[in-house]
Amino acid sequence: MDATRPDPPAPKRAPLIRLQPEPWRPLQPQLQPQPEPDPDRARPVVLVGLMGAGKTSVATRVARALGRRLRDSDRELWQRHGQSAAEQFRQAGAGALHAREAALLREALAERPAPVIAAAASVVEDPACRAALAGAYVVWLDAPPGVLADRIRDATAGPAGGGPADHRPRYPDPAAVLAAQHRRRAGWFRAVADLVVDASAGTPETAAAAVLAGLASAPPGCD
Repeated sequence: MDATRPDPPAPKRAPLIRLQPEPWRPLQPQLQPQPEPDPDRARPVVLVGLMGAGKTSVATRVARALGRRLRDSDRELWQRHGQSAAEQFRQAGAGALHAREAALLREALAERPAPVIAAAASVVEDPACRAALAGAYVVWLDAPPGVLADRIRDATAGPAGGGPADHRPRYPDPAAVLAAQHRRRAGWFRAVADLVVDASAGTPETAAAAVLAGLASAPPGCD
């Protein structure tokens, strides 16, 4: 992405939900199923945000509650290319990785019945992805870069092992990288989001419950 990139358009005035402070725990399914009355007309639900925001954890719970298929960018990168996102970043470079992530998102958005999608953080920088997201219900999981950096450090402690679980690039200074990414991408996240959830507190369960509540109160989209 070069310096000529246009400024993000005005945001959608998405509501912001702040979660109550609680420890961010591993997967513990607790939400009750919430079947949809007309799944064939439902919009895709897309979780966006920076590394460490909890997109996969929250999307897993939302998909389970809605009875929808989960499309997870990191896992599908591994399944299709035999390498994690981190390995592809190291070997093919950021440009190739981001192109693959964008293609996966556009494919998932076209799937019917509509899935729940845990998207790569980079997709909001792709104009075709932003245009495609207009037909989805988009949730931005936001948190301060320092909070996300602490999660990244915990998740990447120890040697790189490869495989789908080793999906995050290992940066010498993750806080600086995430702060730069937040400055670059926050405007795009706001522009595409129908709902913003403050993911700096709470748990995957409370974040997923906020997503489900927002989706239930949102006006129907045009598929």
